[in-house]
Amino acid sequence: MRRYSACIEWLFAEEGDSFADRIRRAHAAGLPAIEFWRWTDKDLDAIEAALKETGLAVSSLVAEPMIALTDAANRQTWLKGLAESVIVAKRLGAPVLIAQAGDDLPGLTRREQRRALTETLRAGADILKGSGVRLGVEPLNIRIDHVGYFLDSTREGLDIIDDVARPEIGIVYDIYHSAVMDERTEEVLNGRLDRIIHVHVAYHPGRNEPGSGDIDLARRLGWIFANGYDGAVGLEYRPTRPGADAVKAAIASLGG
Repeated sequence: MRRYSACIEWLFAEEGDSFADRIRRAHAAGLPAIEFWRWTDKDLDAIEAALKETGLAVSSLVAEPMIALTDAANRQTWLKGLAESVIVAKRLGAPVLIAQAGDDLPGLTRREQRRALTETLRAGADILKGSGVRLGVEPLNIRIDHVGYFLDSTREGLDIIDDVARPEIGIVYDIYHSAVMDERTEEVLNGRLDRIIHVHVAYHPGRNEPGSGDIDLARRLGWIFANGYDGAVGLEYRPTRPGADAVKAAIASLGG
């Protein structure tokens, strides 16, 4: 069975609520897992208690600090934060940490930035080794949401992972970002699906719930599973309708 994970930064969110409340609402809706972004601004004790109460899993969270890995000067600061993020991930039972490459930096060539990113990820693999936690680097679109971001190509992201050549490091494949960049899932992932450690979904345009846009999201996701992916699928979208029924309908539109 497919495992869907509710990104509770956007889903099950009500004004003035707590993240613990969102976990309980996700559980009541029948979701097996949740995910969120930063951990440094969260009440981890309350989150941990809600997870134990509901039995929900955490599929992923962000490795902090969110600073440019394309800048070698940031390496030691980021590695220190990665070590702390691994402790949090293990505490909450999350198998995946998500990292962003950072912006395309003025004054540095892409070759220099790619080298910095690759070397930082390789050093990060040493921290992750034996922890049971893997790191996924996420390519993002630069046309709508992340203008100026360094890594906008899934192919280049996969090439970087191949250069790092460590099993602790993989890719987060976000179908929405990929579609915005006019990528075809079966082309960019063909023969390289084993590098994907987490998947995100949202419709385009709008980055809203599945079933509300133009891209063939269900077919793309179906191809990913048909070709061997067995990880979680993060529902990382801005809902236009609140409530559990809307989330269930979104999952149904993806093929359940």
